Amino acid sequence: MPGSERGRIMMKYADLVEQHAEELTLLESLDAGKPRMATRAVDLGTSVRSLRYFAGAADKIHGETLKMSRQFQGHTLREPIGVAGLIIPWNFPAIMFFSKVAPALAAGCTMVVKPAEQTPLSALYFAHLAKQAGVPDGVINVITGFGPTAGAAIASHMDVDMVSFTGSTSVGRLVMEASARSNLKPVSLELGGKSPLIVFDDADVDMAVGLAISANFFNKGEACVAASRVYLQEGIYDGFVKKLAQRMESWVVGDPFDPRVNQGPQVDKVQCERVLSYIDHGKREGATVLTGGKPCGQSGYYIEPTVFTDVKDDMIIAKEEIFGPVMCLMKFR
Repeated sequence: MPGSERGRIMMKYADLVEQHAEELTLLESLDAGKPRMATRAVDLGTSVRSLRYFAGAADKIHGETLKMSRQFQGHTLREPIGVAGLIIPWNFPAIMFFSKVAPALAAGCTMVVKPAEQTPLSALYFAHLAKQAGVPDGVINVITGFGPTAGAAIASHMDVDMVSFTGSTSVGRLVMEASARSNLKPVSLELGGKSPLIVFDDADVDMAVGLAISANFFNKGEACVAASRVYLQEGIYDGFVKKLAQRMESWVVGDPFDPRVNQGPQVDKVQCERVLSYIDHGKREGATVLTGGKPCGQSGYYIEPTVFTDVKDDMIIAKEEIFGPVMCLMKFR
């Protein structure tokens, strides 16, 4: 299929995702606990834009002609790699689906997509819409299952030509090892982080507080780019802490289908308990709880947005990715 035709189908696919945005938003909020309003605007909006962007690239994948030494010339030819194994995380199921599927479609690859076992619903719906858009049978294959079985099968399969995985560092190591032991397939890994946010004395305090809240508590803190280490210059520290505490008083945790809610539940019991364990570590290591620090509500996997002050760089909460609504404040000169 020529690139122009792939691009046309992908544009139709994007239109269908946009037309079914309400159903997809409900599935995503139900599956992942995301606040409905933010899911519609951010997750589905980003997904559609990503699909359209790569649709525009589908007929612009060209090689180069190179002048070599003396009478020789060379040229490069870009070809589909083949079967792509795409393993999707649970924190942004829709966005990550298209961040992997869209470029693979544009390049002319076929693919096996495994959504996280916690959040498979949107991927299955996307596969349904792909068929309606005219994506040929066998191009997008969505399988559901657990990492040690379905994910391991993709990483170790001799007929899968590359793997793209987004998830934890520990599982990423297993994916790379399985890929090497099988057919030495290339691997693309995105394994989270522990990003810093640095605020100097001359910063706008109100703006800095707003950015820190967004960088830590958006999507319940389940984000690989969460700026969970906030370094504050000593001159701004006290004012920042005071305004942050005031702002957090109006932060609403609860039902993700309630339009007043800022933060829904963590994705499942395992992740909820993991985050609470890190909070307990922080308390034991001597950090001070400014806000939150405990479960929220009588049932469900809700956690109060937690801010620690007096955090030191050698504390576990400052070194390890928590993947939950936990902010660490640290002072510097």
